[in-house]
Amino acid sequence: MPITIPNLLTSFRIAAIPLIVVIYYLPFPWASQASGIIFGLAAITDWLDGYLARSLNQTTRFGAFLDPVADKLIVATALVVLVQNDPSILMMAVAAVIIGREITVSALREWMSELGASVYVKVTVFAKWKTTLQMFGIGFRLYQEPSFGIPVYEIGMLLLIAASMLTLWSMTDYLKSAWSVIQEDINENKM
Repeated sequence: MPITIPNLLTSFRIAAIPLIVVIYYLPFPWASQASGIIFGLAAITDWLDGYLARSLNQTTRFGAFLDPVADKLIVATALVVLVQNDPSILMMAVAAVIIGREITVSALREWMSELGASVYVKVTVFAKWKTTLQMFGIGFRLYQEPSFGIPVYEIGMLLLIAASMLTLWSMTDYLKSAWSVIQEDINENKM
């Protein structure tokens, strides 16, 4: 791994995953808040590592690979924790939509890359908004406790519902964008 500041931040995000889970389940009244704060700090590194990679001219192929992997791992793990904590149909549906989209879009990106058509699945503005809402929503749900009288747990659920809607929208957007290439590949393979 090329040692750069952005890659170290991305590695922190991966290292934070077991820390978030272990702290969340500690038998202390502050455990969920600490877990939510650590998740929030890790979420900030998602923005910061990309910004620093570009501004310091430290972009690497390894970093481009590792960054989305770190995002998907931390989000999927946190969603599993949240579903275990709140096994409601709504929480499960939100988690399934978000995790399912990540798997689908990752597979689509890999397929488009093999076809030399990665340009069709570049990150969109919908995906950026989805990620922002998702990170705040997950962080608030992990934090759980009201803060300054603000019901962060409930707000977190609303943010995750909005994120799951944008998740479906962005996935549809990616599929529509790549559809002509997909059709062409399917037609070529029929012959």
